Amino acid sequence: MKIISWNTNGLRATAKQGHLAPLFKKYKPDILCLQETKVEADQLPEEVRNIKGYHSFFSHSQKRKGYSGVAIYTKEKPLVIFESVGVKDLDGEGRLLGAKFKNFTLINGYYPNGGSGPDRLEYKLKFYDAFLKLILRLRKNGEHIIFCGDINTAHEAIDLARPKANEENTGFLPIERAWISKVIKNNFLDVYRTFYPNKKDMYTYWDQKTASRTRNVGWRIDYFFASSELMPKIKKTGMLSDYMGSDHCPIYLDM
Repeated sequence: MKIISWNTNGLRATAKQGHLAPLFKKYKPDILCLQETKVEADQLPEEVRNIKGYHSFFSHSQKRKGYSGVAIYTKEKPLVIFESVGVKDLDGEGRLLGAKFKNFTLINGYYPNGGSGPDRLEYKLKFYDAFLKLILRLRKNGEHIIFCGDINTAHEAIDLARPKANEENTGFLPIERAWISKVIKNNFLDVYRTFYPNKKDMYTYWDQKTASRTRNVGWRIDYFFASSELMPKIKKTGMLSDYMGSDHCPIYLDM
């Protein structure tokens, strides 16, 4: 099974510019998780909404049009689909889609950005806390969990090109990074760092305004996390660094 996760920074534009179809044709994912789709399902062309051989599911922001949003395309039909993080006030931005399969539960998330003032940082931290409670609750029920998406935080200095310059910026604040450490302490492992603990200069996001991708001045803020008991089943992971169409690149996991 191959799972791909990608922040598209606008699914309609991604598809229109010809960057969606090749992802299916070339890499043949069993599951594709998309974030920051910025669209409601009925606004998509039929050939994007319903891709042959896949079941598709979408969640969009109820509060603001053209904002946030996630999608899952999957060959195997899930037993259950859910889109609540478990707190009503945090569920209106279309940031989460979960799919329960026979052997594992997959959660696709577009986690809040802490920019635009203290209110958004507070919202981000509340979302983080609610999400951790959700996955702990699911695991207590006996579910094996993989979660992926744009976490919007680089965990360690190795995970961004300019750590010193960003120590006081959202996305690398100690309080944000501490949450990822807490997730790992609860035995949800950062799959990429488990495979490659010391690999440098590997990023998933580059600022478009400064053309930082050509210089590889980036951030690793897109992740796969897995329950520790699933790690022996994971054979490969990495970034599709040369795949264009967004300010993020796709990441993948093979089980």
